[in-house]
Amino acid sequence: MTDTTSAPSTTSVLTRSEPAPPPPAGTATPPPAPKRDPRRAALLRFAISITALNVVGHLLLGFEQAPIVPIAAVLVAYAVSIGLEWLDAWARGTTPGFAGGRTEMFYFLLPAHIAALACAMLIYGQNLGIYLFAVVVAVGSKYLFRLRVRGRLRHYLNPSNFGIAVTLIVLPTVGFVPPYMFLNRTDNPFDWLIPVFVLGAGTLLNSKLTRRMPLIAAWVGGYVAQAVLRAVFLGDNVWSALGMMTGVAFVLFTNYMITDPGTTPMAPRRQVVFGLTTAALYGLLVVLGVAYAIFFALVLTCALRGVTMKVGEVRRVRAERAASAAAPAASDATPAAPVSAGARA
Repeated sequence: MTDTTSAPSTTSVLTRSEPAPPPPAGTATPPPAPKRDPRRAALLRFAISITALNVVGHLLLGFEQAPIVPIAAVLVAYAVSIGLEWLDAWARGTTPGFAGGRTEMFYFLLPAHIAALACAMLIYGQNLGIYLFAVVVAVGSKYLFRLRVRGRLRHYLNPSNFGIAVTLIVLPTVGFVPPYMFLNRTDNPFDWLIPVFVLGAGTLLNSKLTRRMPLIAAWVGGYVAQAVLRAVFLGDNVWSALGMMTGVAFVLFTNYMITDPGTTPMAPRRQVVFGLTTAALYGLLVVLGVAYAIFFALVLTCALRGVTMKVGEVRRVRAERAASAAAPAASDATPAAPVSAGARA
């Protein structure tokens, strides 16, 4: 019988971890790899997609807006965004969001770039000023409609959608682009391939980066449900209502506008509520005879979300104040520890 206590175990000697040797003198330790920001990646993909669609649309698809429209819209969006950010940072005594070099400026301008091209592509007006008005409203809404949540200012209205909606209300001669514009110079099978391509690219983007597939599913399902309900109870033509879903404009709205990461919830359950609410409000506005109901439904949904965010923040602050006020009271009410006999002696 072997005595296992007199000598160290061979296994323990072999498996004992040795400290790593220090790096040679003069060798710099490589910095850790920077983490990839999914929000920035999503913004970049959004910007690339909408830019490519505008270029292809004006060169090949037959977009009817003047070619100067998207160019002027983007330049004005850049200028307004930088100006408002500088003024806001100066007023609050903070550093502008574009400070920090060319990379920070590049990513700071991406939301303005996306909003400008969305307004330039989806509005149908007679002069350049109409588009620039929509762009200024869209970019300005980020600074006008915002809430402080956990110490951070957050805008809650979808900028490009709000700019389009306000323009449609304020300027009665403005309309939404006709559905045929996206297919002006195409013929079968390209009439089908273009919506499918836009749908596939947007779905891939939202599933991989924005994580907004529950919202998309809820919005599309809710849209179908409201169309069926209107057909059953009001006698509307269900196929006419559902036919809008086959157009490029609906696909763009579904994949590139309603899924804006900055103005939609992160939690899947809340995404479902957001999508269903938008669809329900759309159906209600259609019943009331409101034109361009899809844009106004999204504005109302974002506004309702802003209200819930404000209520939630007020409740959170009150709960924290109550907890901080109760802590000193609890400590004062704690009885003193009894003194032992030895201590008294």
